[in-house]
Amino acid sequence: QVQLVESGGGLVQAGGSLRLSCAASGRTFSDYAMGWFRQAPGKEREFVAIISRSGGSTYYRNSVKGRFIISRDNAKNTVDLQMNSLKPEDTAVYYCAARGGLYSFTQSDYPYWGQGTQVTVSS
Repeated sequence: QVQLVESGGGLVQAGGSLRLSCAASGRTFSDYAMGWFRQAPGKEREFVAIISRSGGSTYYRNSVKGRFIISRDNAKNTVDLQMNSLKPEDTAVYYCAARGGLYSFTQSDYPYWGQGTQVTVSS
């Protein structure tokens, strides 16, 4: 079992930055690929960024490439999402998720989820 707790959400103006953090506990963190997903009002939850177990591989949805950076610290059991040049369309609840073994872009492959943190970008 892995417990995940997100933090760092809030209200920011368009063009601003936020850094989300996800703290994990319960198992060996480096055994898990990690992902950030988001769900905007009235929309389905979607993949945002993925990072491999070692942190050596990262993947982003096209709309956030060049603006968001996912990183992890296996010594501290954390995964962060640095969000720059935020846009109103980035407004959503952001979730971190964990999956044992290889990374996946499919939400249903992730058995462990945090409670989510709200990010609101005003225009």
